[in-house]
Amino acid sequence: MQTDEALAQGIQQGRTPDLGVLVERHYSLLKGYLYRMTNGNLLLSEDMAQETFLRALRNIHQYQYPRPFKAWLYAIATNLVRHHFEQADTRHTITASEMDWHNLTDAAPLPEAQLVISEATRQVTHALAQLPLHQREAIVLRYYEEMPLAQIAEVLKIPEGTVKSRLSIGLRRLRELMEESA
Repeated sequence: MQTDEALAQGIQQGRTPDLGVLVERHYSLLKGYLYRMTNGNLLLSEDMAQETFLRALRNIHQYQYPRPFKAWLYAIATNLVRHHFEQADTRHTITASEMDWHNLTDAAPLPEAQLVISEATRQVTHALAQLPLHQREAIVLRYYEEMPLAQIAEVLKIPEGTVKSRLSIGLRRLRELMEESA
């Protein structure tokens, strides 16, 4: 199996089928990341995932091996999210009732367990949506995308110490928000 980095180099050399492999590998995870970053907006996350891959293809000449392809791709996605929230017409707070909750759980547990999971998921997602974007980015990349600190720093284009600080402050605030809603 070829690495993401080798596939990206293949696209740079004109091997277009390599793009399909990268999309297949990363689309679902990228959409999940964007779903969390857009406060549970499924349609927007799908649009942004597609736009991320379009921009990656359009700018594939800027990808430099051996940089991890995933970090490069997520940097593009993160910039899309930032741009979206910077636009004046999108600067509003999404309430819990506006969020799309039905796609947050993966498996179909027993009904009583599903209620507990659904409520916990709602609380976490609602609390995450209240965090500043820069803290939410760090938390989602670390705990949902399971990226190491160095890769998060690369995606966000900030020092690793800043990532640690954003995680610490964001997690403390997330905990406070969860306690307030309990």
